[in-house]
Amino acid sequence: MKEHGVISIIKKHILTAIGYMIPLVVAAGLSMAFGQFIDGDVRNSTSGIGYYLYKAGNFGMSAVVPVITAGVAYSISDRPGIAPGLILGFICTEIKAGFIGGIVAGFLVGYLVLAVKKYVKLPAAMQGLMPVMVIPVLVTAISSVLMFTIVGQPFAWLQVTLTEAITGLQSGSKFVFGAVLGGMACFDFGGPVNKTMSTFVNGLMVDGVFEPEAVKFIGSMIPPFGIAISCLLTKNKYTKAEKEALKAAVPMGFCMITEGVIPIAARDLIRVVFSCVCGSAVAGGLSMIWGCGSPVPHGGMLSVPLFTNPVKFCIALAIGSMITAVILSLIKKPVTEADENFEDLGNTADDSSDDGDIKIETF
Repeated sequence: MKEHGVISIIKKHILTAIGYMIPLVVAAGLSMAFGQFIDGDVRNSTSGIGYYLYKAGNFGMSAVVPVITAGVAYSISDRPGIAPGLILGFICTEIKAGFIGGIVAGFLVGYLVLAVKKYVKLPAAMQGLMPVMVIPVLVTAISSVLMFTIVGQPFAWLQVTLTEAITGLQSGSKFVFGAVLGGMACFDFGGPVNKTMSTFVNGLMVDGVFEPEAVKFIGSMIPPFGIAISCLLTKNKYTKAEKEALKAAVPMGFCMITEGVIPIAARDLIRVVFSCVCGSAVAGGLSMIWGCGSPVPHGGMLSVPLFTNPVKFCIALAIGSMITAVILSLIKKPVTEADENFEDLGNTADDSSDDGDIKIETF
């Protein structure tokens, strides 16, 4: 169903900002991870390649919220929104309003820029000052005061409370939290539910909470791995086209791209989704209580050596994949001749995205 009105406009601006944020998070996160890999005591170091990489990544992470804010402001008001957006983003970081506060600040800046453009009039000879002086100064002054005093405070409280609640969870609560995140991560194979979960855990990673990020990896990789194992266990329940699709889906899953399973899920959506959610929920819960954490937002299995407790992460991933495989093999019906002639298998994958491009998880 096509979205209309306010929701589609808000989504457009947020997705624009996320598009600018993703390369920054990937570059900064991997730099920090490589720095830790090179120098195991990098946080106490003062020099060396590991230290330099770690510091570079640290600086990059400190700019994540400003880039989100500037991205939203730019999407709304074009270039005049960038400078005040960056400043408001750093204010959000300072008052600990987090990425949610940064998004709200971006909307505040963007629409203030549009208001200034509309209502502040200068003589023709001074119009050149509008984009370089009048708009940035007025918008920064108004929005920064509002952010410090009124707008930012609820988000600062929410972000601090949420972070403290997650880090203070006991084992039982951590399992439930990880199970919910794991189920969300694979529920729609890279769709809106997955994107909502990914944005949430990326924000937590910026604030130093790494365990939910590892759960995102699990939910992204279990569907292709679990379905592939199920196919090995019960080949008679998969069509020839599905077996061919798995040849591409498994390598994609290795790289944390879930969309390769969409053609396979299309023929038996409810059973496939149910099986994947069950496996990802259990694995996500185990990953949380075992303290598996990811300092990077992407990379699939190639990033696992950089994790906290990578062995336990792999065990959780294997358990979740086996659970998915066993459940799916038990509840899936054998292939019939009509199933073999399922002509829309490939078309479903093509229609899953308006632009036809493969979309990477997590963002």
